Amino acid sequence: MATLGMAGGALLLAPGSAQAVPSFARQTGMACEACHTVFPELTPFGRRFKLNGYTIDNLPQVSGMNANKDQTLALNQLPPLSFMFQTSYTKTKTAVPDSQAGVIPPGGTAAPVSADALAKNGQVLFPQQASLFYAGRIAPNFGAFVQMTYHGTAGTFGWDNTDIRYARAVNDKFLWGLSFNNNPTVQDLWNTTPAWQSPFDQRSATAPGPSATTMIDGGLAGAGVAGLSIYGSWNDSIYVELGAYRSAPAAAQIDSTSANVVSGMAPYWRLAYERQWGRSSWEAGLYGIDAKLYPGGGNALSGPTNHYRDWAIDSQYQYIGDEHMISVLATYISEKQTLDASYGVLGTAANPTNDLKTARIGVNYYYHRRYGGALGYFSTTGSADSGLYAPAPFTGFANNKPDSKGWTAELDWVPYENTKFALQYTNYSKFNGGSTNYDGTATPDHPGRNASDNNTLYLLGWINF
Repeated sequence: MATLGMAGGALLLAPGSAQAVPSFARQTGMACEACHTVFPELTPFGRRFKLNGYTIDNLPQVSGMNANKDQTLALNQLPPLSFMFQTSYTKTKTAVPDSQAGVIPPGGTAAPVSADALAKNGQVLFPQQASLFYAGRIAPNFGAFVQMTYHGTAGTFGWDNTDIRYARAVNDKFLWGLSFNNNPTVQDLWNTTPAWQSPFDQRSATAPGPSATTMIDGGLAGAGVAGLSIYGSWNDSIYVELGAYRSAPAAAQIDSTSANVVSGMAPYWRLAYERQWGRSSWEAGLYGIDAKLYPGGGNALSGPTNHYRDWAIDSQYQYIGDEHMISVLATYISEKQTLDASYGVLGTAANPTNDLKTARIGVNYYYHRRYGGALGYFSTTGSADSGLYAPAPFTGFANNKPDSKGWTAELDWVPYENTKFALQYTNYSKFNGGSTNYDGTATPDHPGRNASDNNTLYLLGWINF
């Protein structure tokens, strides 16, 4: 099932995008460009650094040994701490509805806000996000990327992207490791999977977004999960990972008030092949998750579940030259839904089975790592379902379809390796199933909301130190 009703909350609660942090540069003694083309996109060396558990270092150590001369402590003298600050400006073609539109005030002592009232357009967030990181080596073979973030839209501070690793090289060809993380694909090495795909990794926190998403594309992360996986890499070319996720909402007891609660474990898998030659690299892979979820949201966590089978294919090409850098990144996700709970018990779905498909492709170009641009196309399509995709003001589906399509264009200026300014425009040709009156609210005096009304201009300032 698409994540409906919780889509806005998922944007606030799901891990955000940040992977390049200065503490990694201090630990390795290398500039940010060793691991990143332009953050957060990884280079081949950056992928190896992550694969090795963030443990490569070039700093003086505080060491300890026991009587048998076994190492008991190995800490960097400089703590691997970093800070990130983002500020943004967002303007949509047409302002979004006022949150109190049509609401009658308590007691009826004041006139209700007009049903056609709009919020102020041109939203400044200062900050959009502010994050503190522990990012680097913990001990021999142990490392972590742990992010805590203040979200300007929600006014809350909590856990964000987290990837804690153990890695060990068996020989110069084979390495294996463990990853404990809080978002399927946040541990991935390539910028094709949902957590890190460029140029879709940075989006406005206040602009409207399509309501239907697959579980692996933010649905599980928005509900709150924790997972453990084991991975292996052979000859820096073959990568295999197997893992599983359980529900782990932040600061919440898991009960009938929770939404989309995992029944047991949700298996996750990843297979990829990478080839490097000269200044180029190419990757092709598969990934997926199989999750049985209790809908919750006021319903007991027992009985039938909704079953989501997500599988995906991805590919990435990189050219990293002295002057020019080009990346092409693509993914296609297919989700099969068997809705035994929503259809068979609750009656909130009109179909016993549905499908949902997402495709994204992006192209990035940078000159001297300072001036760049990106262009991306995105599409989500799926089964019509009058229960899951019903008409409603602003967020509804007049055609009972989850389809959304459009493109994103971005211009970037990176004056320093830890500073980035971006100007982004997102254009929708279809939104929540329609191009015109997509929410089904049109009247003789009100045209309803069109997909193009959600076209968004977004300016972002991003610094890491």
